[in-house]
Amino acid sequence: MFSPEGPTLRELAVQALSSVERGYDLLAPKFDHTPFRTPDAVLDAVGSALRRMGPFGAGLDLCCGTGAGVGVLAGVCRERVMGVDFSAGMLDIAREQVRSAGPPVSWVRADARALPFAPAFDLVVSFGAFGHFLPRELPALFAQVRSVLRPGGCFAFPLVAPPRPGSLGYWMLLGFDTVMRVRNALWRPPFVMYYRAFRFGDVRRELARAGFRVDLHALPEFGPRRDGSPRVRLAVARLPVRPVRPGRVNS
Repeated sequence: MFSPEGPTLRELAVQALSSVERGYDLLAPKFDHTPFRTPDAVLDAVGSALRRMGPFGAGLDLCCGTGAGVGVLAGVCRERVMGVDFSAGMLDIAREQVRSAGPPVSWVRADARALPFAPAFDLVVSFGAFGHFLPRELPALFAQVRSVLRPGGCFAFPLVAPPRPGSLGYWMLLGFDTVMRVRNALWRPPFVMYYRAFRFGDVRRELARAGFRVDLHALPEFGPRRDGSPRVRLAVARLPVRPVRPGRVNS
């Protein structure tokens, strides 16, 4: 929920009628007081899971926002940690408030679809950013992630189970996406943020095509759903230790 320190309705309207980059520049000072920030419970659970898999060398938080995920990386990486985002406003807040007693932390402004790095990272994470990418952009996005990982490197991100059809959560997400599609049909520049467009079946296929092997790890902190399946999983896409050329996979 929004806290009293969060943005006003007018501020949210101005953000929603801006581009994605400008909108986040405007929202940055109050972003951590909105429900858009990844909850600490998710960050802590992901950190615990990654500690069981690590330690890692260098880590990159993709679309880092105000830097919440960088704290996760600082707890599992020994070499260095970097946050990358295309919003200068979000990076300014991250620089002010993120402190690490572990590896050195740096910040880079860049588009996730055109990362300016060599294969220098062992772990890439991302929290809550995939709604900003249309499904047709996923192959290029995952190719960029692959390009910055060393052989054997991992790309990890949490997956919350979708709400059941007909539930309140289902109708809320459907309503949000519908409003955004109408907004983008009538207003320019577009603001791309669709909660229901990130379908894991498609994501898994595109990750495999990019050369990753994908595993899912239940995050037990969130318990099971009624059908026994996990409420939240950690997707871990790993590159082979020996580089291979990405290829097609069967659908």
